[in-house]
Amino acid sequence: MAQVDLENITKIFPGGVKAVDCVDLAIHDREFVVLVGPSGCGKSTTLRMVAGLEEITDGIIKIGQQVVNNVPPKNRNIAMVFQNYALYPHMSVYKNMAFGLKLRKMPKAEIHKRVMEAAKILDLEHLLERKPRALSGGQRQRVAVGRAIVREPAAFLFDEPLSNLDAKLRVTTRAELKRLHHRLQTTTIYVTHDQEEAMTLGDRIVVMRDGRIQQEDTPLRTYNKPVNRFVAGFIGMPPMNFFDGAIKAEDGEIIFEEGQLTNVRVVGGGAVPEGKPRSDEPKVRVGQLTVPGTGFKLPVPERLRSVMEGWVGRHVVLGIRPEHFHLRAVEDGESVAVGKVKLNVIEPLGNDMDLYLETALHDHVVARVEAHAGLQVGSQVHVHVDLGKIHFFEPGETGMNLSLVNESAHAIA
Repeated sequence: MAQVDLENITKIFPGGVKAVDCVDLAIHDREFVVLVGPSGCGKSTTLRMVAGLEEITDGIIKIGQQVVNNVPPKNRNIAMVFQNYALYPHMSVYKNMAFGLKLRKMPKAEIHKRVMEAAKILDLEHLLERKPRALSGGQRQRVAVGRAIVREPAAFLFDEPLSNLDAKLRVTTRAELKRLHHRLQTTTIYVTHDQEEAMTLGDRIVVMRDGRIQQEDTPLRTYNKPVNRFVAGFIGMPPMNFFDGAIKAEDGEIIFEEGQLTNVRVVGGGAVPEGKPRSDEPKVRVGQLTVPGTGFKLPVPERLRSVMEGWVGRHVVLGIRPEHFHLRAVEDGESVAVGKVKLNVIEPLGNDMDLYLETALHDHVVARVEAHAGLQVGSQVHVHVDLGKIHFFEPGETGMNLSLVNESAHAIA
């Protein structure tokens, strides 16, 4: 086990494509860190540089106290688990797990001991004589993990290991990985584009965009206190709702008034170097704000009044998570009625339901509320907002979270 340090790591591919841009990150001994972000954000390239599978353009990587920039992958004392399992089809489960140790000329007794211990941990003992083609996707992934465990490395590296599994199997395998980390306590770096995986697995999550770290923090702080609009829109499902508007002073009160954009253009969701659409990155509408007086108004909560007074008359973006809308006033919270909105779609989820709403100026607002019988598509419903949970952002793709202006947060703009 060891700490992994990335110091000013940069990767520039031929043609001048900068995949990773001056990344500084310290992964502590025994910590489980998840790199998360949309396709093309640089997370897998970062992991591959730690593994030694990609050359570093600039910067320093340390595993333990050793600088490993010029150390070949096999000598870095790390074990990597890939998305596609990478098992040898002609070998049994036992031989797949033992193969790396055999290449190192380890004694047979030690190889057998390690393979059997890993098989017991991963519940593979009854599958040791099977070939990969006779295994399910989840079993194959457990074999790939077992092959990594037997090496007893200083760090585990996982590159989207669950993306080939179906939804139900992803959930169960995710739980197995978390339990495994609690048992082994090995330093782990895990890459995924799935923010739910990141939230449930990581001791700390590192949100990346365009090769740079946007925020690194615990899952709950990242969710509750996103440092900018990109993080707020990427972390959380369904995504945060955003409303363009202006801060106004009315009758001694500071309020937010919903507005409308003109000369609108959509930014974000661009293309990765291979030219594929980056559909998993939040798209942002930008333009000039008009406040025609037909949108909803919300009072600025007292905790944000001193900050937002400096934004009176200026364009800001209000952020409200779907779960912070309610169909009735919140008894133990600071809620306020938005007024009537049109109900366009109802998606029952069992205990909860997603409601797709339309305000006077926004036609795609999502609220996640407790399941409620009697709602009708096309009707007008009253909604309330929990003011204790709202955020205000500067305009733009990565506008700063103004609600955190008096707090410290680890972010790179």
